[in-house]
Amino acid sequence: MSGRQERLLDSRAYACQVPMDTTPNPSPATVGVFDSGVGGLSVLRALHRLLPGVRLVYVADSGHAPYGERDEAYVVRRCERITTFLRGQGASLVVIACNTATAVAGQRLRQAHPDLRFVGVEPGVKPALALTRNGRIAVLATPGTLRSEKFQRLVEPYRGQATVHLQACPGLAGALEAGDPQAPEVLALVERYCAPLREADVDTVVLGCTHYPFAEPPLRHALGPHVTLVDTAEAVARQAARLLAELRGSLPPPGGPARAFAYTTGHADSLRRIVGEWLDFPVEVESPCPAALR
Repeated sequence: MSGRQERLLDSRAYACQVPMDTTPNPSPATVGVFDSGVGGLSVLRALHRLLPGVRLVYVADSGHAPYGERDEAYVVRRCERITTFLRGQGASLVVIACNTATAVAGQRLRQAHPDLRFVGVEPGVKPALALTRNGRIAVLATPGTLRSEKFQRLVEPYRGQATVHLQACPGLAGALEAGDPQAPEVLALVERYCAPLREADVDTVVLGCTHYPFAEPPLRHALGPHVTLVDTAEAVARQAARLLAELRGSLPPPGGPARAFAYTTGHADSLRRIVGEWLDFPVEVESPCPAALR
C-alpha cells in the first residue's frame, strides 16, 4: 500500500469517528489558515483531505516572508492583522500553519481572540523519537523557530532520550517561495543544510517549517534512503477536525458546496501557479490583495 493510500484510509477512518452534519443546507463551516508564504499549503492540503466539506480560506503573507528571519514584534503584528481578516471571512477556527508564527504569536492570538479556536504547528520531535533507530534525530527549521522560547521548551525534555541536532536553514523557506523545489538555489541550500546531518549520522529528520515538505524529493536525495522525514501536517488536520466538531457538534458531510479560497500579500499570479502545481484540488486565488491584509 502506498503512503498516499495509507493517508487516505487514515483520513476516512477518522472521519467515520466524527459526527457529520446531515441537516439540509447546513451553515457553512469555515476554517482560516495562514502562513508567512506558500509553505502552509502543505497544511491546507491535509485539511482538505480530511475535511472536504469545510470552506477553507488561506492567507499567504508572501509580501512579508519569511517570518523566521523577522523580529518577534513584526511577526506578532502580521499574525494579528491576518487573524482579524480571517475572522471577517467567517472563520471560527484558525490554523497557524507556520512554526515561527505559532512559537512567537500563538499564545498572544489566543488571548486576544478568546472566542476563536486556534491550531498551531510545531516540529514533531516526539514522533521522531518514536521512529529513530539509532537515537540521533535532527530538526530542520528557520532561525526564528529554533531560537524561540516555545521551541526550547518543546525540545528540552527529549534531550536525554536522544541526540537532537538543530539545523537552522536561513534562506530555504524564502527560496521555496518561488515555487520550484528543484531550482538550483533550493538544491544548493538543501545540500548545505543536510551535509552536517549526514556527518552526524541522523536517521530521522523533523521538517520544522511548513515550506519544507514541498522540498521532500531533494531532501530525500541529500539525506539518503535510510533517513525518515517527519511532517506534522496530517496531525494538525486531525486536531483541527476535532476542534471544529466540538464547536459545531458535527462536521459538514463530504461532497458539500465547500470551496477553497486563497489571498496573498505577494503576487497573485505566482500563487495561482504554485497552487496549480502543488495541490490536487481547486483553490480560487483572489486578487487584488484586500487592504485589510496589507
